[in-house]
This record gives sequence, C-alpha cells and structure tokens, in this order.
Amino acid sequence: MSVDVSGVTRWYGNVVAVNDVTMTLPPGVTGLLGPNGAGKTTLLHMIAGFLPPSRGTITAAGQRTWRNPDLYKVLGLVTEKEAVHGFLTGEQFVVASARLHRLPEPERAAARALDLVELADPRKRKLSTYSKGMRQRARLAAALVHDPQVLLLDEPFNGLDPRQRMQMMTLLHDLGNRGRTVLFSSHILEEVEQVSGTVQVMVAGRLAASGDYRTIRRLMTNRPHVFAIDSSDNRRLAAVLIGDPSVRGVSLGEDGLEVSASDFGTFTRVLPGIVRREGLRLRRLRPADESLESVFSYLVGAK
Repeated sequence: MSVDVSGVTRWYGNVVAVNDVTMTLPPGVTGLLGPNGAGKTTLLHMIAGFLPPSRGTITAAGQRTWRNPDLYKVLGLVTEKEAVHGFLTGEQFVVASARLHRLPEPERAAARALDLVELADPRKRKLSTYSKGMRQRARLAAALVHDPQVLLLDEPFNGLDPRQRMQMMTLLHDLGNRGRTVLFSSHILEEVEQVSGTVQVMVAGRLAASGDYRTIRRLMTNRPHVFAIDSSDNRRLAAVLIGDPSVRGVSLGEDGLEVSASDFGTFTRVLPGIVRREGLRLRRLRPADESLESVFSYLVGAK
C-alpha cells in the first residue's frame, strides 16, 4: 500500500511550514530526514489526516487522508510527544487502543501487538514503572494493534538507549520486510542509514533530496567543506594550498586559515602530503561548517 504526496503546501498565516512537497512512499521503510523545524512533523500530521494541506493532495491506498476516519483502519501513528496514562498497565493501554478500533477480540489483538514489540512479560506492570524505551514500545504496540498497512513514527529513537534503539530498528526492518509502508522521521543520518533504504530529506519546509541513503551520504560528503587550520607557518601553507585543485579558496586571519575545499575526501588526502613536503606542523584542523543546518542548506542548493 503506497502513500502519495502531490504538490503539498501547508501554511500558518504568513509562515510556510511545508512548501510544495511531492513524494511517493512504497511498501518498505522510508526515513524522513531533516533538522528540527524542517517541517517533518507537519508533513506526518497531514499524512495522518490531522491537518489539511493548504494546497495539494495526499492519498493512502487511493484514499484522501483529510476528513476520512476510515483511513485509521489501515494507518497507525506514533507521535513524538509522549502521551500515556501512567496508572494503566501496558496491557490495558494497548487493549484500550484495540477497543477504539472496535476490534472483535481486543485482548487477543493486544497480546499479539505486545508480543511483537517484546513487552509480553511486563504487560501487567503500570506504564509509570516502564523505562522510556519500554513506553515507546508500548505506544508502538498501540499503533500496531489493528495490524495497519501504513505506520508513521515521529522521531521514534528519541531518548532510547543503544539496546532499545537496536530493538526498535530491528522491529521497523521486520515491518518493512513484511510489506508494510513505514515512514519515520529523524534528524540523524546514521539512524536513517541503519533502518531505511530510502531517504527523503527536508529542510525549511522543502524536499531537499530524495533517494537511497548512499546517494544522500555521497551528497553530504562530496559537498564543499570549510576547514579551520592553524600551522607552524600559516602564510606559507596558504600560498601552497591556494594552488591545489582541491582548494576553492583560502583566507588568512589572526587565528589561522579558513580553507574552502571543493571535495572533503580529496582535500583530507592531499593535506598531509603538503604539510610533510613543506616541513610544517599542524596545530589545529577541524571542519568549520559541520552543523546539520549547513549540511541540509547545501542539499537545498544542490537540488
């Protein structure tokens, strides 16, 4: 079951949260990657039918998502904001979800979902006694209790320890392999790499890049980089670097050099040889533009 987003824009007054986004989500796992404030949550809420697009259309299995309660027969959602009642047991929480879906055997459906997320043993414990990761899996069980074909998760790895993250990743892998359409958001590329083969990159409300994670990683690695360098003779090093094909520009300041390299990999391979040949010593070498915002802004410009 595929999800189709076509020319979707969402604005709040004069603020454009999502800007002309088009994508198709096939069965399998897709990562929605972008910095905080990129519009990921707004897009997920529109796909889930919580918000109407200001312009454009969103369909799941050919059905419009806005004002379509029947959509929830085939769709599950785990929001970023945690909202669970601590006085309920894990079992009661998931059974309540099953009853909201009017399943004929809510207890059996809940047991199946809890077993799927490996919470069968602590199901009788109150949610208030669960760890962050356990509560996250309980919320996932509630979203899976009706066996949806489409699953949406907003930052599902937030607050999880390494073991819990691996459990979540394995579960999403399995759901995708079983033909479910899974879309999860994240601001960390490594999370997306380990779970999904397909990546949709958003920044400032726009779709900046789309493809498999190897393509996205290549775009990020091969983009121009800026390095802050300090050596035993900055003027001499600047004179040599400016003539190297891997360097786009060099500026000399009181704190050292700022070097703009055309390719991260080439420059980092060339620099040690230059330093040795010139008899110099490096005191500092660090990327000066490694923030997520700078990386995603480059992707927008490269689109």
